[in-house]
Amino acid sequence: MERRRDARGSAVVEFAVVVPMLMLVVLGVLQVGLALHVRSTITSAAAEGARVAAVSGGDTAAGVRRTRQALSATLAEGVVDSVVARRTASGGVATVDVEVRARLPLVGLLGPSTLVVHGHALAEA
Repeated sequence: MERRRDARGSAVVEFAVVVPMLMLVVLGVLQVGLALHVRSTITSAAAEGARVAAVSGGDTAAGVRRTRQALSATLAEGVVDSVVARRTASGGVATVDVEVRARLPLVGLLGPSTLVVHGHALAEA
């Protein structure tokens, strides 16, 4: 004759095993989403700053100001480390390059901690 095992309490054990793994997956998805949002926002601001500098006759200070304005309106203080704009030539064509260095707000040691983004625009004559 077989003895039936009592299944009382097994749901608690299953819950204790599954929930930590589920939380790791959820936090990982949130971290990736946050990193992609920050990268996309910085890329957009760098491109906007490059366009402003290009339209204003290559005034790199105007490009830096516009980039900082866009970033201050969308990201928290302290995320952006530096914004640098410079005039360059690519294949004989004058361009404006805006470089933004920022820190990714990631939890843990996974992934890069610094993000470097460039925005380019053709300089108007």
